[in-house]
Amino acid sequence: MTTALPASPSSVFASSPNPVVVITGASSGIGHATALAFARRGARLVLAARNPDTLAPVALACRAEGGQALGIPTDVTDADAVQALADKAVRHFGRIDVWINGVGVGAVGRFDDVPLAAHRRVIESNLLGHVHGAHAALTRFRAQGHGLLVNLISLGGWVPAPYAAAYTASKFGLRGLSESLRAEVVDLPQVHVCDVAPTFVDSPGLSHGANYTGRRIRPPLPMVDPRAVAQAIVDLADAAQPRAVTWLGLGAMPGRMAHALAPQGTARAMRWFSDLGLRRAAPAPLTQGNLFAPSHQTSIDGGHRQRMAGSATVVAVLGVVGLAVGWWWGRGRR
Repeated sequence: MTTALPASPSSVFASSPNPVVVITGASSGIGHATALAFARRGARLVLAARNPDTLAPVALACRAEGGQALGIPTDVTDADAVQALADKAVRHFGRIDVWINGVGVGAVGRFDDVPLAAHRRVIESNLLGHVHGAHAALTRFRAQGHGLLVNLISLGGWVPAPYAAAYTASKFGLRGLSESLRAEVVDLPQVHVCDVAPTFVDSPGLSHGANYTGRRIRPPLPMVDPRAVAQAIVDLADAAQPRAVTWLGLGAMPGRMAHALAPQGTARAMRWFSDLGLRRAAPAPLTQGNLFAPSHQTSIDGGHRQRMAGSATVVAVLGVVGLAVGWWWGRGRR
């Protein structure tokens, strides 16, 4: 009598040329770009966002690119709504092969200037929304024996950002969530939990986030094209053994190194650069952005890259690293 060997891991696309892909936060930015990237590969897409009016044109564009697309209005802070999203995906397409937790919101401002309701909404959307999605996805992945869960985190899950405390807390929480889930599915060779962690992405989210600083927010680092993030996610579906964490952006490595070597120094440097940027920024009205009401934006790009001087921002990144490491070195010699 012979014992059957476990099946060798294979990629999502190798197992199914037309995988079923659920994307939350699909109406703009990274989510929109990811939907189009999977559509070009013939995927069957289930697109989720709060605003049905923004889902319709994205679904239409996906069909034009060769994919099938179903738009389902969903607020990921509602656990029952997320479970209903998964149920509808299975009823319509028969299964779920890939689940992408792509929702991300933010509230910028000094911690005690930001209303508690805004802090709560950021945590509910960025952390609990991903928990709801992961629960819906992994329940089905275990039953069917395969599946790829992708959590969009950011560099903010490793390097805290001043004036974005709730955002940072949500991203640190996501990092812990993913690491815990990876440990839980280690005995399931065809189930994967992967993180994609870009630095600042040139998406509409930066313009539509809540802003309690009274100043126009400009991203302090070289920006990542949302299409590059989308391609990184598709690459995970192409890999038999997808990597646990995919980093994108020039500041990812130096930022993590600086924080690992000198966390307090890095935090002080980040605070200094943040204050400098806010002092130089033009006045702007206080706004709760898209925290409590969905945006009507469907574009992929935020339009920031065209307005930024790349050399200056590279110097800023190197400056953060230099200040942090210098502070750490000096502290160690005292």
